[in-house]
Amino acid sequence: MTIAFADVRRVEEIIRSASRIVCICHRNPDGDAVGSLLGMGQLIEHCFSRKEVFFQCVDPPPESFRFLQGALRMRSDYSYRCGDAAIILDCGEPKLTEMMESHPMLFNGSMPTIELDHHPRNPLFATVNIVLPDAASTCEIVVMLSDALGWSLTPDIATCLLTGVFTDTGGLLHSNTSPAVYRTVARLMRSGARREEIVRNVFRTAKLSTLKLWGRVLEKISITHEGGAISAVTEGDFRASGADYSELTGAVDYVNAVPGMRFSLILSERDGTVKGSLRTLRDDIDVSAMAAKFSGGGHRKAAGFALPGKLKPEIRWKVEQVEDEQGRSALR
Repeated sequence: MTIAFADVRRVEEIIRSASRIVCICHRNPDGDAVGSLLGMGQLIEHCFSRKEVFFQCVDPPPESFRFLQGALRMRSDYSYRCGDAAIILDCGEPKLTEMMESHPMLFNGSMPTIELDHHPRNPLFATVNIVLPDAASTCEIVVMLSDALGWSLTPDIATCLLTGVFTDTGGLLHSNTSPAVYRTVARLMRSGARREEIVRNVFRTAKLSTLKLWGRVLEKISITHEGGAISAVTEGDFRASGADYSELTGAVDYVNAVPGMRFSLILSERDGTVKGSLRTLRDDIDVSAMAAKFSGGGHRKAAGFALPGKLKPEIRWKVEQVEDEQGRSALR
């Protein structure tokens, strides 16, 4: 798994020629989106002191990632008329930025753009597309690019990037934890990445509202005849628990732990949209193909989709006919 030499040189040309660079990630950012966004942007600032870098996402970073250096610089109100190059990170397709209509210059070739991503169904929409589906995270690709360019990592940058590697591999527990991932982790820790800080903030800290919301998720799990473990949370569940939408992140991994399940799905309702988060532990299941049926996408073992609408509960009853002791039919 390597980055083509021509792509490395073109990325360097675009960055060197730009005075103002916008770094963008997908909506509802996870650890890999936040980590790669902050890591890449601060790498540019570290290596090119006179360049102005902006950090853009339509949604704020989840609270569990706000310990990262630069997290509070993420904004949703920046005007791209002032930027002359953009780097789009961890975004499998343009619509996930929610900026196609408001900022068409990012996608129509009006300005140079660089894309770093690891989603296999990526349509390659940027000027330079570095898309490596075999990478476990986009942060891993940022590290590869940095090394190819000869850039140095600070402890703060390394911590941002290690956060993305850890979250997209489930703390190095998921099946995408390859030998290359361990080499990346070693590389980042040599650069001063604060592993304990990441573990404490991301994996060992949970707000009371988060625990209440996850309790509702676990309480509602049902098993389908296709072998899926499914749960759903409504806007009422978010209000009752006092949880923010971002606090649902991670709950699907617990649903996915039900023994014998082929896949897991959490449906969540927010602002007139139903979002689905899919996971599987099996090699013979491709949840990205399932998500694609609803115009979503992702990876073979982790994917998602969003549809306009609301959740409605459905109750099913089964009538079974039995015989009593005298041989007469009865309903149970």
